[in-house]
Formats: sequence, structure tokens, C-alpha cells
Amino acid sequence: MAQAMSEFDHRYNMLIERFASEPEPAFNSDAEQTAGWGRRWGCANDIGRLRVVLMHRPGPEMAVLDTLPLIPELGAHGDPATGAYWRGEVIPSLAEQQAQHDALVAALREEGVEVVMLNAAAPGRHKSIYTRDSCIAVDGGAVVTRMGPRIRRGEERPVTQTLAALGMPILRTIHGTGLMEGGSFAYIRPDVAVVGVSSRVNEEGARQLEEVLAVQGTRLIRVQIPGYRLHIDGAFVMIHHDVALVNPSTLPFVFMEELKRLGVKMIPLNHQDPSWAINCLAVAPGRVLMSDQVGPRTQEALDKAGISVRLVTYDKVYLGGGGIHCSTSPLVRDAV
Repeated sequence: MAQAMSEFDHRYNMLIERFASEPEPAFNSDAEQTAGWGRRWGCANDIGRLRVVLMHRPGPEMAVLDTLPLIPELGAHGDPATGAYWRGEVIPSLAEQQAQHDALVAALREEGVEVVMLNAAAPGRHKSIYTRDSCIAVDGGAVVTRMGPRIRRGEERPVTQTLAALGMPILRTIHGTGLMEGGSFAYIRPDVAVVGVSSRVNEEGARQLEEVLAVQGTRLIRVQIPGYRLHIDGAFVMIHHDVALVNPSTLPFVFMEELKRLGVKMIPLNHQDPSWAINCLAVAPGRVLMSDQVGPRTQEALDKAGISVRLVTYDKVYLGGGGIHCSTSPLVRDAV
């Protein structure tokens, strides 16, 4: 009996050796992605040709805005009981917001981008249009975030369902007490990224994201967002190889010095132009979709730098707190 078992073990060991586990190629390699997941997923930069983007057309969830009282001392609408809020006194109609969102979608499709719509928004989650915040595409897959304020908590589930239906790998869901929103993350180049720590992103969320990036060989820089500002995309957006549009009045000096060390040329947003115009989207290296309210001075600087700009009207949607960059969550970009 012992001899028979020994012979079995010998053959079993030979079998396992001949058909051994294979850690290589890596999960995010072209071969592994194509064979196991149907295509090359994710982004390792913020400027490569944009192939697939996640968006959400505002819909029934926006009805909650009709119930929000005006808070005169804040110049905003809000309900502390539910956490829902609108930061200005004027709430544009749903039709106006949908029309501008539709125009942005049309512009993206004309640029050759596949637009994937969120399956459905969670009930009452009226900020679901800002898909940038609910997931972050990295090399080989996605990180589902964990939103900060109560009114945004719950957006994560429909995003997860949408990504799963696409067949996109989910490499991490921010969990525990971690907070992370995609508007405060950016690639500077494939091996260096930045996260803005703020009321919407805490150290635990940054640590969990850093773990994912470290496996891919990407260093994560932490930047402290000043005051009550929320996301780094209000002050920093990559728009070309080693070129960024920045708002130097709200970007920490130490980070701008780091950008210089990395060889990044910074185009400053002119202080006389609307600050939110920086919330733009690169659809290819040096090709940017931007608000038509960018202002002539900033646009002139972009022209001189050889940046091709396509203007899109988006002022009604911006009143809700986010622009073109916030409304688009890239899922697939070409490598650079």
C-alpha cells in the first residue's frame, strides 16, 4: 500500500511539475489581458489616445434637487438630513444639463472615443454624472473608489456592476475607512502618479491605491490640497507629453517644484480666466476638450504651446460642481 501511494505521489508531482503555475507574463501584459479579459484594459497615463470612457447622462436621480431648500447664508441649496446639496443659487433644468452632456458625448464620439454609459444611477445620487470620481483606471484594470460625502456614497455599486458587465478587471475596491475619489488622482507619466489628499481623499485611501500602483512600478506622490478644495483636477491636468495645465494659485509650491524636476512644462491658467476651465480632458497627446469659457488669455497660451483645443459648452453642468474632466472616466487609453 505504501509503495502504491509513493508511486502515485511520484506521478502526481511529475504532473504538477509539467503543468506548473505560471506567474509570467504579468496580469497587465498584452498577452494576459487579451487572452483572459478580451482586450487591453486600463490606462497608464492621462494623455494617450482615449479609446473608451465611462459617462452618465443625468436622469431621474436629479429629481432630488427639486426638494432642496435654498440656504441663503451659503448661497446654495441643500438638505443636511439627506446630505444632498447644490452649491449655487441657480439650478439649471434637467433638459439643459442633458443637452450639454449630450453635446460632450457627441464630441467624444467624433474624436473616435467609445462612450460607455453607466447602467443606472443609484436613486437620488444626483452627482453620478461625475463618473471620474467613482472609478480610476490603471494599467490592466480599474480601482473602484469609496466616495467621501454621504450623498455620493452608493455610486460605487452601479459603477462596479457596469465595469463587470463590460468584462473589465477590478483590481481593488477601496474599503475599510479609506476615502478616494478619482478627481484627485492623475498620472504624470506611466511611472509617476499623484493623489491629492483632501476632505475627499484620506491617507488610508491613498495607501490602498498606492499598493495597486506599486505592483505596476508606479510611484505615487501625495499632495495636500489646500483649504476646502476637493480634487487635484481643479488645479492640475496633463494635456501633452510632459505638459500640464495648472492653476498656480491653488497648487502647492512643493508639487510644482517636483513637476519641474520631472521635466513637466506648466502652462498657467490666466488669473483673469475662469478657474474651472482647467477641468479639461486630453483625448490624445496635445488634443484637448475644454469649456468654451476657457478665456482668451489661457487659450492663447495653449495655442503657443501647440495644444489643439476643441471647445464644448458645459457651463450648466459645471454649476453642479464638476466640468468636462469630472464627467469622464477613461477606461482605456493607448500607451505613450
